[in-house]
Amino acid sequence: MEANSMKPKRTFKRPFAFPKNCVYRPLRQISNMERNLKLPADRPTYFTLNAPPSLVPAKKYSDISGLPAPYADPHTKLRFANADEYASMQHMPSDIINGYLTVRGYTSAVG
Repeated sequence: MEANSMKPKRTFKRPFAFPKNCVYRPLRQISNMERNLKLPADRPTYFTLNAPPSLVPAKKYSDISGLPAPYADPHTKLRFANADEYASMQHMPSDIINGYLTVRGYTSAVG
């Protein structure tokens, strides 16, 4: 066999590229186009479509440090990230604890 008759090795993966007839448009350009089209109110556009609610649970963060909080105190309902934060929570007065809870949006009062 000659070297010229050998076929090039084909790979199974193709690099991603937009098709030649596809035009990339940034979000600002899409919103301007939709605004200028004056479409009827019942016709869906890019910005009128609603996404379904997420199935992933919301992340919980520490009320004291802002770190991801895997723990919550059952008495005060404050979230904490580690043992040091829990130890500092034990010595907090109830008005400070209520302040942390109101910042988070928790409405129940601490007893």
